[in-house]
Amino acid sequence: MMKVRSGMFDESSKSHASSKLVSMIAAFVIVFLVIYLFEAVVPSILTMKPMMEEFANMGLEEGETISFAESMKVANKVSAPPAVMIPTLISTVFGTIISMVYCRFGEMRSLGSMGVRKKKLVPHYLTGLGIGAVLMTVIVLLSALFGAQKISFCTGVNFGLIGLYWIGWFFQGMSEEFIFRGYLMNTVGGKHNYMITLTVSSVAFALAHAANPGFGPLVFVNLALFAVFAGLYMILTDDIWGSCAIHSIWNCTQGNLYGISVSGTNEMESVMKTVADSDSKLLTGGDFGIEGSIFTTIVLLAASAIVLYLMKKKGVIEMS
Repeated sequence: MMKVRSGMFDESSKSHASSKLVSMIAAFVIVFLVIYLFEAVVPSILTMKPMMEEFANMGLEEGETISFAESMKVANKVSAPPAVMIPTLISTVFGTIISMVYCRFGEMRSLGSMGVRKKKLVPHYLTGLGIGAVLMTVIVLLSALFGAQKISFCTGVNFGLIGLYWIGWFFQGMSEEFIFRGYLMNTVGGKHNYMITLTVSSVAFALAHAANPGFGPLVFVNLALFAVFAGLYMILTDDIWGSCAIHSIWNCTQGNLYGISVSGTNEMESVMKTVADSDSKLLTGGDFGIEGSIFTTIVLLAASAIVLYLMKKKGVIEMS
């Protein structure tokens, strides 16, 4: 039998959270909905007027409704401008704050049990930035090598705007790591074995993106694989900072370096432009972007295998 040693899980085992998995998931759903409501305030204010204008341009009469898919297209369109997108990304800081408050005062567990540690914060974060950028670069290069995508450089790049996007991705990546890994994964990990822990947190992370344009079976698998990789990496380093950095730079590199749709969002200011050169969604990821491609599957499987090897070498994984 394989056993995983984790200081975070040890600290989480002392929490006041219920040991019943169903109760843990129910509590998470409630907390997640609260986070969603807080994070939706800023984008709702910024998109209310343009949404009404879009519906008016569609010729909708009072009381007339449209499909969920059509409404999501409209929402995606009005959310695309930097003046909306960047504040929306920054507003995800509520996810970090609320998950920390809930774990500290709801479950009565330390912030250390979420992976919040001062020791090696900077080197772990910088290492995570390197890993995330390399992973996305390998995925894009594989896609180009096999003829699925074409890459070209953009002209007149607004690097100041890209810097603002990076600030937004910093908060967004950190928020999702605190919600799904620092909170959910470690709460479950304190009471259950690592297989249940990774499964629950990874499925929850993937399902949270189900409303995004282009979501499908392979997208679900890849998002779950990313969550598994991030979770394993977090257990390996025994803090949250490396996975936060990986997540943030993964999105920033994808969207603002290579010019690829990030999880189905519209295009944004970027250094390069990557366009599909194939009709195969398996190779390109379709509307969701390259995260939904088979190349992402391959790279995340390889990355997870490397982390597992490092965990075994470090003694984090024990065989009994």
